[in-house]
Amino acid sequence: MEYLELFLKSIFIDNMVFAFFLGMCSYLAVSKKVSTAVGLGAAVIFVLAITVPLNFLLDKYILKEGALVWLGEEYADYDLSFLTFILFIATIATMVQLVEIIVEKFSPSLYNSLGIFLPLIAVNCAILGGSLFMQQKEFATISHAAVYGVGSGIGWFLAILAIAAIREKIRYSNIPAPLRGLGITFILTGLMAIGFMSFGGMLTGGDEEEKKETKAAQVEIEETTKKVAENTNVTILK
Repeated sequence: MEYLELFLKSIFIDNMVFAFFLGMCSYLAVSKKVSTAVGLGAAVIFVLAITVPLNFLLDKYILKEGALVWLGEEYADYDLSFLTFILFIATIATMVQLVEIIVEKFSPSLYNSLGIFLPLIAVNCAILGGSLFMQQKEFATISHAAVYGVGSGIGWFLAILAIAAIREKIRYSNIPAPLRGLGITFILTGLMAIGFMSFGGMLTGGDEEEKKETKAAQVEIEETTKKVAENTNVTILK
């Protein structure tokens, strides 16, 4: 259940495009046709599914303060967190090169359709964002990181697939001249983001411990407020 909740949250609630607006360059440029959108979306899923767990291992066993303790007690005080961006991007760039080689080998037409945007996955904000969010959320195991990576990739895939399908249809619509092209695309993206916000209430009732802590804090605040009010009334009467 925990993995399913994390998976659904990463797709619908923490969607890379509609919640954080990451990876918008590729999202806007490659979403003119469904065929190219599917190809790029699949590549993003693959890269996120591989790089997020790999970067989890890098963060846990190399980058964090004290992570190098497995090499010996003399390395316990080492902190290599300043290398986070460099190593994360190096991992991402390696995986993107692998994807580029595979796509060029097995689907030259898709490779030509994607053009410069395939190698640009290496600097796609959504890819790096997945690893940085993974680090921020402090997942306990690599399986959590893998589920989050796959879910984030599927979320980005659904976003670019949806906008590509809509853009193919609205070509035949009578859109006002000032809104044609990116104008109407931005409006549609905003409306879709509002729609995805409705998923925010799907999985908010699961953390009972957090709800108990919140309720206890509210009771404490109310009691403190009452005491302050009583003391104030006593002081005024005096």
